[in-house]
Amino acid sequence: MISPQFEIQLIAILTSLACTLAGTFLVLRKMAMMSDAISHSILVGIAIAFLYTKNIHSPLLIIAATLTGLLTVVLVEILKNTNLVSEDSAIGLVFTSLFSIGVIIISKYARNVHIDTDAVLLGEIAFAPFRRFYIGNIDLGPKSLYIMATILLVNIVFISLFYKELKIATFDPSLAFVLGITPSAIHYGLMAIVSITAIGAFDTVGSILVVALMVVPPLTAYLLTDKLKIMIPLSAILGILAGVLGYRAAQLLDVSISGSMATVSGIMFLFAFIISPQKGIGAAFRRYKKTKTSF
Repeated sequence: MISPQFEIQLIAILTSLACTLAGTFLVLRKMAMMSDAISHSILVGIAIAFLYTKNIHSPLLIIAATLTGLLTVVLVEILKNTNLVSEDSAIGLVFTSLFSIGVIIISKYARNVHIDTDAVLLGEIAFAPFRRFYIGNIDLGPKSLYIMATILLVNIVFISLFYKELKIATFDPSLAFVLGITPSAIHYGLMAIVSITAIGAFDTVGSILVVALMVVPPLTAYLLTDKLKIMIPLSAILGILAGVLGYRAAQLLDVSISGSMATVSGIMFLFAFIISPQKGIGAAFRRYKKTKTSF
């Protein structure tokens, strides 16, 4: 019999790995806030699908959330391509509008349902072991464990199959187009992966931690290395550390597990921001002193 504490840590590790793999390319594409947009905007898809099915466990909720995530990306691209608003402004406009619609629908028609706004924003991974996966009378463990393991596998397969295309389209879209790679197809494929990952982690850890895990470990890894092949596994390791150390800190301090994980991620980023040999504050100060001396 596996203890609930071990199950929580295992779910946290799988969630961290899935989020950091997708988040690495978001950070490199300077689209970090797209994870925030998708993780919030899918609420309207979940709310509408629930009103139609009246079943919180219906597969239609996942489909609707995925489609809403892709709709968010499409709307942002349309607004950005008008050249009337910047990308960050388009993201802010689209996701706040869709999220607000979702909140209104829930507050009006589903006040006493599990998908209340507090659960959506904060999440509670401590409850994950109570939602079990059964085959007959056999208890195979938490549902979240299998959901995040499946999503992690999908992310690994996608990045492995399209690693070259993702790399070229991320750093030089024009070269990708010349080589016969369609940057828009790669872009929407990546956004689909981000949407699916956000949906899987949505109920388990809440949207705030989804954003923290997708953005902070890859950003920390970016400060420590310039090589993509090193950045991907490094961000995954940092995500695992955030999950494990965050859980331990939450146990010790008797506070929110999700909040502790996000806080540990922030502390690791701050540490890297100070000591990074090339991009940290210390390195910048040394370059300033050297330039001043040379001048």
